[in-house]
Amino acid sequence: MSGRGLDIVAEHWYLLSETAVVPKSAPMTDSRPAAPPAEPARPDAASIQAHALDQLTFIRETMERAGPFTAVPGWGQVAVGAVGLAAALLAASRPTPASAVVVWLSAAGVAAPLATAAMARKAGRAGVPLLSGPGRKFALGFLPSLIAGAWLTVAICRAGLFAWLPGVWLLLFGSGVVAGGAASVKIVPVMGACFMALGAVAAVAPASWGTWLMAAGFGLLHIVFGIIIAVRYGG
Repeated sequence: MSGRGLDIVAEHWYLLSETAVVPKSAPMTDSRPAAPPAEPARPDAASIQAHALDQLTFIRETMERAGPFTAVPGWGQVAVGAVGLAAALLAASRPTPASAVVVWLSAAGVAAPLATAAMARKAGRAGVPLLSGPGRKFALGFLPSLIAGAWLTVAICRAGLFAWLPGVWLLLFGSGVVAGGAASVKIVPVMGACFMALGAVAAVAPASWGTWLMAAGFGLLHIVFGIIIAVRYGG
């Protein structure tokens, strides 16, 4: 082959070598095994116990708020009824209505702390909080009627309308028991309704019936329903 032919072959070979596609080398991979994923941290026994106690406390408080107030004292009600009967006997022998009112107010001053102490004792024995949950609902339903009764007593006594007091006292006490008893066992609102019935009678009955209607309410009703509560609901 002549020199000119060799030059042409060499030129074609150079062009082919420049335009040829050279495969790229595959990227190098790490042959080392991948590290396993880190396990999540496990809570220790103390945190698990604290969480469980928090849950139990929440459940207990929820059940206490939803349940009835069972600390109404049966035997305490019987004692209050005995005070009411004694007050009725003393008031019947007083010479004036004003002095009879003093007897009844003195009896209330004895009966109120007696009932409160009996309620606190029963609540402590049963492990029921006295002023939270159902106990608070009972107090919020019961106390407003007593406060209203106290103010009406002052107004009635200043006006000298003593014959109105038996009806007012029985009606307001009964309405407070009904309202507070909505958060308690079923027998408590029934007792309140009986007080209200006696109060309705006292409001229209002759004045001479007032002392004995209050004896029937603050004395006998407390004793009868107190025995029922003590027998059926544990003291």
